[in-house]
Amino acid sequence: MDLLKYVQDKYITKNEFPEFKAGDTITVYYEIKEGAKTRTQFFKGTVIQLRGTGLTKTFTIRKMSGDVGVERVFPLNLPALQKIEVDRRGKVRRARIFYFRNLRGKKARVKDAPYTKR
Repeated sequence: MDLLKYVQDKYITKNEFPEFKAGDTITVYYEIKEGAKTRTQFFKGTVIQLRGTGLTKTFTIRKMSGDVGVERVFPLNLPALQKIEVDRRGKVRRARIFYFRNLRGKKARVKDAPYTKR
């Protein structure tokens, strides 16, 4: 196990992003390579879950594109991630809000969390 930790510490670059949790609405800016060109694209949605620990941490974001729900899983230490902006803090009672997938319309709204310094 120490070998795995050593390799992660030495070779994986750690990104600094603001803290967020399930229920928060965030915008993720990431780099896309198309042939020789690179461009920045963003994905704005609600965080459904945070999973893993340390350098292998991932998070899942869900957004509605018309009537279709789109989910995307991002590793927190993905080199292509440029920045993460927390747009709204959400108040949910669970760490993984998979029930959110079945909600439509006004029921799919997350209440704003009272402001707390994180």
